[in-house]
Amino acid sequence: MQLTSWVLGYFHHPEWLPDNPEIDRLGKWFLFVGVAFWIGGARKNVEVLLILALLGFLAACFLFEGALSEWLHGIHGQRIDLGIRNSQHTSMFFGVAAIGLLCFSRRCFLSGKAGWIFGPAWAITFFICLLGVLITQTRAVWLALVVVFLIAVTVFVVYIIKGKTSRGLKRQGIFAIICILVAAGAVGFVFKDTLGSRLGAENAVMANAWQGKWEEVPYSSIGNRLHTWRAGLEWFAERPIVGWGGGARGLVIDHTEWLPQSVKDRYGHLHNTLLDFVVSYGLLGLSVIVVLVVWIGLGSLKAWRAGVMPTEVFAFGWAFFVYYFIVSLFESYSFFWTGSYIQNVVMGVVVTFIWRWQLETGRAVFEFRRSVDSA
Repeated sequence: MQLTSWVLGYFHHPEWLPDNPEIDRLGKWFLFVGVAFWIGGARKNVEVLLILALLGFLAACFLFEGALSEWLHGIHGQRIDLGIRNSQHTSMFFGVAAIGLLCFSRRCFLSGKAGWIFGPAWAITFFICLLGVLITQTRAVWLALVVVFLIAVTVFVVYIIKGKTSRGLKRQGIFAIICILVAAGAVGFVFKDTLGSRLGAENAVMANAWQGKWEEVPYSSIGNRLHTWRAGLEWFAERPIVGWGGGARGLVIDHTEWLPQSVKDRYGHLHNTLLDFVVSYGLLGLSVIVVLVVWIGLGSLKAWRAGVMPTEVFAFGWAFFVYYFIVSLFESYSFFWTGSYIQNVVMGVVVTFIWRWQLETGRAVFEFRRSVDSA
């Protein structure tokens, strides 16, 4: 896919292309293959990997010079990033950690005597992650977490109505929902000024863009996104099939005449992973990624129904997909090390059980492959 885009671009706009196709741009997205292979379909290895990833992230947030001072600034209403690129990326990590802790909470509280250790540790870590989500002040992460929570509650209620949950699971689920609502209410009350200022900011900017009044849209936080999205869509419309090549997002910023120099000096991406991708590789490239996403989604469902994939891994994988899709609409996470890293961790955890299911059953995710092979 990358070679095709580069070769066709070489004949169309060679002056804007690098000397080689730079296939590492998307190649690093597929490092999950190595992660899944190392895990080997073992539940214990999954838990070790996720615990190490969580501890490593928390260590990065606390073990740097001035960490305590920055946390205190955040608690007092200042937006912070804890030294991880910028606030959006740090917030994205906290959101994934919070989702993972919720999905694996039963493993912490159902560990026998060890539950007296893991239970409090889980509660403290979950509180830190919620606090981190709040003080990094990223609205897209707040939106994504609310959507994931509402979907999770809806699915849980449906399963209760259908009678597919045990009495113990019902109690735990209801208790978890109550705890989340109480925590959210307490956070909303304590930090109501911070939440109000962030959520209410720039409403007029979005209204002007919706009405097509682009000259009245300032180059603010949301305004920059809206302007770069507009520029990206213009470039995509010119080469929708194969795109402009791996460096297209930079081309859009540098060669869109109506973008001011301040934006060109500050940004080199379009603040939207999907738009960045289709501008670079077009609908051809998108089709490849869609097939991969469908394969993982369908494969995880089949592996879970067969009892090969643990429920907490299945829930984590699907919740992550919804969450990450939403936040990626507002930032180009996948084109930075942060997004590539978290994608490979989560996808490796999910894919390893799909492979295990395939090996144990001899079946394929896309069943039509079997009929073709037999024919």
